[in-house]
Amino acid sequence: MPAPPRTRSSRWSLARQLLVLQLAVLLVLVAGGLTIAYLDARRTVTDRAREQSLAVAHAIADAPGVVHAVSTPDPSAMLEPYALQVQADADVDFVTIMTPRGIRYTHPNPALIGQPFLGHIGAAQRGGLVTETYTGSLGPSVRAVVPVFDANHRVVALVAVGITIAAISAELRDRVWPLAGVAGAVLLVGACGGWLVSARLKRQTRGIAPGELSNLFEYHEAVLHSVREGVLLVGRDGRVGLCNDGARALLGLTGDPVGRPLAELGLPEELVAAFVSAETRTEELHLTDARVLVVSTTVVRSGGRAQGTVVILRDHTELQALTGELTTARSLAEALRSQAHEAANRLHTVVSLVELGRPEDAVEFATAELALAQELTDRVMSAVSEPVLAALLLGKAAEANERGVEFTITPDTVIEDLGVALAGRDLVTILGNLIDNGIDAAVRGASGRPGVVVTAFTDEAGLLLRVADNGPGVPEEAVEDMFRRGWSTKAAEGHGLGLALVVQAVRRYSGSVEVGRDAGAVFTVRLPRQEALR
Repeated sequence: MPAPPRTRSSRWSLARQLLVLQLAVLLVLVAGGLTIAYLDARRTVTDRAREQSLAVAHAIADAPGVVHAVSTPDPSAMLEPYALQVQADADVDFVTIMTPRGIRYTHPNPALIGQPFLGHIGAAQRGGLVTETYTGSLGPSVRAVVPVFDANHRVVALVAVGITIAAISAELRDRVWPLAGVAGAVLLVGACGGWLVSARLKRQTRGIAPGELSNLFEYHEAVLHSVREGVLLVGRDGRVGLCNDGARALLGLTGDPVGRPLAELGLPEELVAAFVSAETRTEELHLTDARVLVVSTTVVRSGGRAQGTVVILRDHTELQALTGELTTARSLAEALRSQAHEAANRLHTVVSLVELGRPEDAVEFATAELALAQELTDRVMSAVSEPVLAALLLGKAAEANERGVEFTITPDTVIEDLGVALAGRDLVTILGNLIDNGIDAAVRGASGRPGVVVTAFTDEAGLLLRVADNGPGVPEEAVEDMFRRGWSTKAAEGHGLGLALVVQAVRRYSGSVEVGRDAGAVFTVRLPRQEALR
C-alpha cells in the first residue's frame, strides 16, 4: 500500500513545531521573569521611598529649631527656608510643616502656605505616624506624617515628607531598562539556540511533519515484520539494535534480542563474525544448528565512520536440501550413463565374438560381467531395506567405479529398520557427503589403488554409518576446524560446506560425528534410536 502523500504546505514539520514551541515557552518564561523582576523592583523602590520619607520626617521633627520656630509669631519665616534646604539635601519632593490641625507652615509652592494639608493626619495628631500613597497638590506621592513634640511631650506641629510617584517611576525605569536588556539578550540567545536545534532536527527528520513521521513508523513496522527475510541492525558495540520476526525465526532466538550483545545469543562464531565485520558481504552461506542461511551485510557509515551493520538473512535450508537431492540424482544419472556406455561396449564385444564364430566365449564374457554387476546389486538390496540408502550406495558405487575407486561395502552392513526417523534428504546429506569426500580424498592422495569402504548397520544404540578411505587422512590439528563452514583441503572455491552440512544434520537427531585414522580418514556417524531420546 503506497504511503500517503505529503502536504508540507498545510502541515508544519516537526522541527518548525519544536521551534515555535521553544520560542513560545522562552517568551513566556522571559515575560514572566521580567514581570516578577519589575514588580519586585517597584516594591523595592516604593518601600525605599517610604522609608526615606519617614526617616527625613523624623529627623525634622527631632530638630530643636522646629519646636522653637512654631512658638514664634511667624513660623513660616523660619521654617520655609529650612524645609526647602532639607528637601534639596534629602532628595525628596516636598517637606511640609504644619499646625496640629493641618494648616501648612511650609510648602514647595509658597502660594499654598496657610492652606490645609491634603492627606490623612489623624494618627499623627494623636502622637502616631502616617505612611500612605495619596494624591495631593503635587500629584500622587508616597508620604510620611509624624508629630513634633515639645518638652512636655505635647504635639505642637506635624511634619509631612513625600516623594512623588513620578519620581519613583523615573527611578523604576532606570532599574527596569537593564532588566529589559538582559531579558532581550536571553530571548535572543534562546531563539538562536532553538533555531540551531530546530535546523539540526529538520536535517535529521528531513522536514517531515509529526503525522507523517507516525505514518512512516507504522509503515516501517508493518513492512519490517511482514517480510520473510530476516533483518537485523547491529551497532558498532556488537549489540542488536533491531531484529524483526523473520530474523528471530531464522536464528532460533527466543525473546527480544534488542539491546543484547551478539555473543550472548548462542550463535555460531562464524555467523557473529560476519554480523560485526567491517566489510560488506554478499550472499554468503552460513550454518546454524538447524538452518542454512544466506547472509548479506552492509556497513552503515556516517561521517566516514562505521556506525553499525545492516544484516539481511534468507533461509537456504530447503534449497540446500533440494540441491543435495539434485546432486545425488545427477550422480545416479551419471552412473547410469556410464553404465550404459560400458554396457554398450560389452554388447559390442559380445556381438563381435558371435560374428567371429565364438559363441561360447561370447556367452562366457556376457555372463561373467552380468554376474559381477548383479553381485553388488544383490548384496546391497539384500542387506539394505531402506530404498533411499540402497539407491545412494548403488549410485556412489557406480560413480566410484567410473573414477577408478574401489568401492567396498563391508559384510556387516545390514539395515532392516533404520531405528531413527531419518528424513531421506538428511540421509543423503550425511552419507552422500561423507562418501563424496572419501572418493575425492582417495583419488587425490592414495598411495596404491584408491579405495572407499562403507559400513552401515543398526544395533540397540541406533544407526551407525562409517566411511573410510585410503587417502592422506585428516591432520590432528585440523579435526576441530574441519566441520566449520569454509574448511576444505581442495583448492577450488565453492567447497567447504559438505562436512558442515553433515554436522548440522547429525545434530538435528542428537547424534555425533567422530573422526579417526586408519589407512586414511575414517568418519563415523552415530544416530541414537528414538526410544533413547525419550
